[in-house]
Amino acid sequence: MARAAWIEAQAPSVRHADAYRRSRVARQQVAEVVVSYYGDDIDGRSRFYRVHVGGASLTLSILVQPGGLGAAVQLGGDQEQFQFSAQDAHLPVAPLQEATLEAALTRLASVEVSNTVLVNTPLYRLLDIDIARHRLEGVVNLADFASYALTMDLLETELTGALAAALPQRAGDGVVSAEVAGQLPLRDRYLPGLAPALALDQRLCVGGPVALFAAARRSSRGGHHERDYVLLIQERSARVLNVTGKLAVVPKCFHEPTVEIGQEVRLSASLERELEEELLGRQDLEGLTIGSQRQADPFHEDRLSQPMRWLLDRRDTDAYRVECTGFGINMVSGNYEFACLILIDDDEWWERYGGRVEANWEMERIRRYSSLDAAGIQALILDPRWSNEGLFAFLEGLRRLGELGNLSRLALPTIEVQVDG
Repeated sequence: MARAAWIEAQAPSVRHADAYRRSRVARQQVAEVVVSYYGDDIDGRSRFYRVHVGGASLTLSILVQPGGLGAAVQLGGDQEQFQFSAQDAHLPVAPLQEATLEAALTRLASVEVSNTVLVNTPLYRLLDIDIARHRLEGVVNLADFASYALTMDLLETELTGALAAALPQRAGDGVVSAEVAGQLPLRDRYLPGLAPALALDQRLCVGGPVALFAAARRSSRGGHHERDYVLLIQERSARVLNVTGKLAVVPKCFHEPTVEIGQEVRLSASLERELEEELLGRQDLEGLTIGSQRQADPFHEDRLSQPMRWLLDRRDTDAYRVECTGFGINMVSGNYEFACLILIDDDEWWERYGGRVEANWEMERIRRYSSLDAAGIQALILDPRWSNEGLFAFLEGLRRLGELGNLSRLALPTIEVQVDG
């Protein structure tokens, strides 16, 4: 491919400089451009997620509606109801041309010359959603990863590239946001407004659960920490296709089937699969998402890791719970984002298996925070390297942990979500 050869021929210093400029784009700058592009509050109901943490006010690129926050839906049981629709929903498909074709070819060429993983696996496409306190109902059918990777997923690349080019040359975030918002041809084509973004059955809308992992921990023998919860945060690897190098909660995954489309439609199926793969060492599960699946029943009880078996044996107790804490549309990409919380409220699990928790290839590194470190958590929240969906899940997970968790293990900063205009 000539385009790949051209990219490969670029001096490493040029490629590294471009990657460095993109890495310097802050989460808040991305959110400001998105809000500048779309405006806010189209119908008196939908609005961008805003929150106050300490003395700081944050705006995220996540579009939320009533019922989408504070949901507290227990996953894996009757509160979570997904329906797979075999009937094709209307999805207009326009041929790639001009800017959209150029961007798709560049993405393919970049993948070819790098170590990025891109495999055309099936994804669940969201058609309808109804979420409220303790209730989640959704309708999905299928899309394919390649269609997403060569269209909607390019919106993030376009946006960060435009910001990286504009920021060194301009002073004042407002000036930059307005300028960049006016120069996004892919966004003009694929996601031109808030109303089209909310018409889920009329467009390609994929996404998935993004979960805060919190595990109870005993006080250390050496007195290094008191009884608390361990909170895990990831820095995304350069090998992943999106939010490369950004901070995110873990696990973070696409809502997708592997071997049985109808039975894996619940969010909990995707989330627990990724928990085993991303943190608990199930390397055989990686084949499920890179196209080489050969096992008829990879989730059979005999194949579970010991840490996962311990959890599933206690699914109906307070020792282990998985909840959806919120829902929104990420207007960076148009993806649907289910903020979730994985709470292990029995410190026996970390005592037994904490030493086995290890990041897989999708993470450059893993960070550990104590739920008693209010100052450290507040500084983490303000870190500019977050992805917007990662910070959304972290904040909503912390708010729910404050409701569910043992108060003696918690010293969280005050988090106030702005619910009015």
